[in-house]
Amino acid sequence: MTTYIRNKKATFDYEILERFEAGLVLHGYEVKAIRSGNVSLNGAYIILKDDAAYLKGATVSYYQEANTPTSYNPERERKLLLSKKELTKLQKELNTAGLTIVPISLYNKKSKIKLEIALVRGKKKGDKRETLKKRDSKRAVDRLLKQQ
Repeated sequence: MTTYIRNKKATFDYEILERFEAGLVLHGYEVKAIRSGNVSLNGAYIILKDDAAYLKGATVSYYQEANTPTSYNPERERKLLLSKKELTKLQKELNTAGLTIVPISLYNKKSKIKLEIALVRGKKKGDKRETLKKRDSKRAVDRLLKQQ
């Protein structure tokens, strides 16, 4: 399993409550671009409409600009492939105040490109500081153990 991109900002800004795996509806040139690393999940989020989930705000750049159609939009909405059970669960959870769905990572599973999404709640400033303190202390401990 190859991870193409991970949304580190999402794991820092949000408290992850539940994770889901979703397929993506992509064009062939988008698949090539993702596999070559020409993708960004910064600022991306998931919306639910018409009994389907869509990825918004993700940028899949050109793989080869000369071979990409002129009508190609790198930031178009991409449909996510989720089961009805997962969609209804997400819809029900989104009605709870303060919850949203964000993409966590894009990876390869067998020959398919999958998107890991998560139901999240925003962290407060104090929680973010605590995360930074834990990360710094873990880094210091790892450094000490490596020196010994």
